[in-house]
Amino acid sequence: MRFQILHQSDYQIRIHVVQHHRMTSKEADILQYFLTGMEGVSEAKVYERTSDAIIRLHRIYVPGAADILLLDDPVTAAVRENILSGLMSFRYEDISSDASIELYHGARELDNEFEERFTGLVARRVLRKMFLPMEVRAVIAVVKSLRYIGYGLKSLWAGRLNVSVLDATAISLSLLRGEFSTASSVMFLLRIGELLEDWTRKKSMHDLAATMSLNVEKVWVVSDDGSEELAAIESIVPGTSVKVRMGGLIPLDGKVVGGEAAVNQASMTGESLPVRKKEGSYVYAGTVVEEGELLICVDKALGHGKYDRIVRMIEESEKLKSAAETHATSLADKLVPYSLGGALATYLISGNATRAMAVVMVDFSCAIKLATPIAVLSAMRECSSRGITVKGGRFLENIAEADTIVFDKTGTLTHAVPTVAKIVTFGDADETESLRLAACLEEHFPHSTATAIVNEAKARGITHEEMHGRVDYVVAHGISSTIDSQHVVIGSAHFIFEDEGCILPPGTQHLLDSLPAEYTHIYMAISGVLHAVICIYDPLREDARDVIDELRRSGFSRIVMMTGDNEKTAASIASSVGVDEYFSQVLPEDKAAFIKSARQEGHKVVMVGDGINDSPALSEADAGIAISSGAAIAREISDITISSDDLYTLAALREISTRLMHRISSTQRNVIAFNFGLVALGVAGILPPTTSAVLHNASTIASGIYCMSDLMPGSE
Repeated sequence: MRFQILHQSDYQIRIHVVQHHRMTSKEADILQYFLTGMEGVSEAKVYERTSDAIIRLHRIYVPGAADILLLDDPVTAAVRENILSGLMSFRYEDISSDASIELYHGARELDNEFEERFTGLVARRVLRKMFLPMEVRAVIAVVKSLRYIGYGLKSLWAGRLNVSVLDATAISLSLLRGEFSTASSVMFLLRIGELLEDWTRKKSMHDLAATMSLNVEKVWVVSDDGSEELAAIESIVPGTSVKVRMGGLIPLDGKVVGGEAAVNQASMTGESLPVRKKEGSYVYAGTVVEEGELLICVDKALGHGKYDRIVRMIEESEKLKSAAETHATSLADKLVPYSLGGALATYLISGNATRAMAVVMVDFSCAIKLATPIAVLSAMRECSSRGITVKGGRFLENIAEADTIVFDKTGTLTHAVPTVAKIVTFGDADETESLRLAACLEEHFPHSTATAIVNEAKARGITHEEMHGRVDYVVAHGISSTIDSQHVVIGSAHFIFEDEGCILPPGTQHLLDSLPAEYTHIYMAISGVLHAVICIYDPLREDARDVIDELRRSGFSRIVMMTGDNEKTAASIASSVGVDEYFSQVLPEDKAAFIKSARQEGHKVVMVGDGINDSPALSEADAGIAISSGAAIAREISDITISSDDLYTLAALREISTRLMHRISSTQRNVIAFNFGLVALGVAGILPPTTSAVLHNASTIASGIYCMSDLMPGSE
């Protein structure tokens, strides 16, 4: 690709693409996708109309340095050179189209559509006023009014006094008085408001759909001989057999050809209970295996399944409605009779139709009804830009009102990538073989501890081919399987010693007693005898205590940590992060029971977790927050998903939610106060109806634009 560097600063490059034809929107999408995926690039924007691109680099901080690295620094210079080299070798045809590019394309199409519709609307009005005689403009106003009058009559026929009735009344009275210009202005401003609301809603829905995409990169493919291997999801074609085990997300639509499982498909059908799937059943991408395992013959490739169609229809979901939106709609309609009554009373008292018209022209409810949903969807979009996926406006409201927050420990307050610190073997067990066996079992299940064991085996160069029978996962306990007719279990001490009744090899009690308390312990036994203990180092997030303090300052009066770890480890972690309460050795049902009890006491509760065992608690909470790197079922059941990279997003989520509710209430107060002032001035004869209508509609649009603006400083 040929390009010119138009400008560059410390962390931004602006280029102009040189090509023989005008850049198409599809080419802009492909280039933006390519730039965004380059190492060192934090954000990229491509403008097809000017063939320009803005590339923003990651800000690089050096420990101990007073400032960020600057333009002439060797590190940033190398990153910059790599980006420019990549651009020089870039070709549109080298990038295959996929779902991510389609998401870029959808956003660009929405923006272009809005610009064209807005520009066309304004241009047509200006041209009509400049070139058409008054008589023709009057006929156009009458024709256009039929739409609004029809809406009003339809509402009256249904027995409703709502905003449509008020709009129809204002337009009709203007026409009857011969004030065609006033009627035209009212309809123009109403159209602008409709356009803004439509674009904001579609834009927010698109961003939400983008963040709710499955993000599955690899799946277990089963060959004809029964062997399994990981494969990129893009390579899967219809007819391929894939295996999904307990806690796994079903990545593609298909038919069950083996196994049996309970599948949570609430995202597809809204069913609260898992559905039993067996051979011959059909399953959908985006649903989750809660229990059991399935062998699925893929029916539809990536991008063509039911989940993808559901995401495109997100706009119709009632789940997006918050109580604030419902209240705003109700309040808007309740104010209409007062506006009509006020106009009638003004006419009866003063006998002045102009003053009565001034009251009708001012609609208290219009801005309230427009601004609230726009504010909610804009807040959801802002969350999306910060790596926070919010599945509905009501959950932002619950976050703002919550007074209790419950944390699971592993993967939330601690890093999502724990490591193996040491392996303690018992009897004549070999450390390498113990790790090989553990990794072979753990690789099938999505948990941070399992990942640590698999990664340790990989780091040591240990291969672990499938050498076991059926693998069963027991939630919050461990894994059970068979190898060479021997029963193998791996999991917690409670699972190994109490549930499975395993014993220690003779003379090894001292090894068990001396296990380091600062580590999480994973026990493995073969044929009822303890074989090894894998010590997992799960370091605290560096930002955990600061985030807890920030959440407390934001209004959370009760901050709780729950973990399956032993008492000593739990107490140490709780003291380090500064929570108000902690509970150790808890089971999934214990977490859910605590949250249910707190809600019954009148508390609004937020739950933060990442594992399969957190799912009941996430479902029970007023707002369940899952870590994006956690188990698929946790992300499926949760109401909100946050990035695993930065725990501060929790504080940002709380602040966005709080500011949203403040913005909604302040907007409603300001709208009522401003419009009451317009009514008063109109009744007093100071403002004519035309001016009242213009000021009212202008304030409505201003409220909508204000609610579209970012809630937090520094938002993109």
